[in-house]
Amino acid sequence: MFKLTLFLCLLYYGTQTLGININAVPDANTEGIIQVELENTVSLVCGLDSSTPSDEELVWLRNGAVVSLKDGNKMGRSSVCINPVIYEDNGATFTCHLHSNTSVTASVTLNVTYHPELTGSEEVTVEMDSPLVLQCDMRANPPVSSMTWSLNGSMVDLLEGGFAVTNDGFTSTLQVSKAEKLLHEATYQCISESLLYGQSSKTFKVTVTDKTIKFPLMPLIAGVVVVGLTVILAFVSRWKKITKCCK
Repeated sequence: MFKLTLFLCLLYYGTQTLGININAVPDANTEGIIQVELENTVSLVCGLDSSTPSDEELVWLRNGAVVSLKDGNKMGRSSVCINPVIYEDNGATFTCHLHSNTSVTASVTLNVTYHPELTGSEEVTVEMDSPLVLQCDMRANPPVSSMTWSLNGSMVDLLEGGFAVTNDGFTSTLQVSKAEKLLHEATYQCISESLLYGQSSKTFKVTVTDKTIKFPLMPLIAGVVVVGLTVILAFVSRWKKITKCCK
């Protein structure tokens, strides 16, 4: 679920075609596609040509769902702003049509571009013989052309380090089943290449610590309780025998 914030925009519209059309900022291409970067703003204005009565009511739809408009933003000319553009707006189609005749219509579709969220550095600590899992978000539009992993500045050797690399189109994962200090304590980097945005990367500084001995706390507590009760019962029993002898 997501919230789409719609703001009214005061914009001038240009040359109109027969019936109805949409003017957009940024401009739509000849196929009605508007390319816009994530978190920017898209402004849409639906207008009528001179042959259509100016008191005609206009209706806006987003992917077939009616967009709520103020009363002063419906007659003859209607404007909508998407601010900011979010991930879920990618591929969204905005349609304007006459209230009295839904066949008189115009549409535009958003193509929201964004780069992978790969920045900064992360400290990772893992115990000896425990799994090491590093993940990088590779969601982007257009999709990244490649995603690679490096270890101390060199390409990760999957065979030597026992690594496995997987990706599902959304996340790239580098993992090893049992971390070893000599092999796996290092600085890792995931690097994406995008035809539109170039290179993005994120760094992981991995520290492998000695394995700690983990005591089973609950069984230990239960054992202490049992021993304690046994000692108390033994003492009570012994005390009864002592008191009998003293009588």
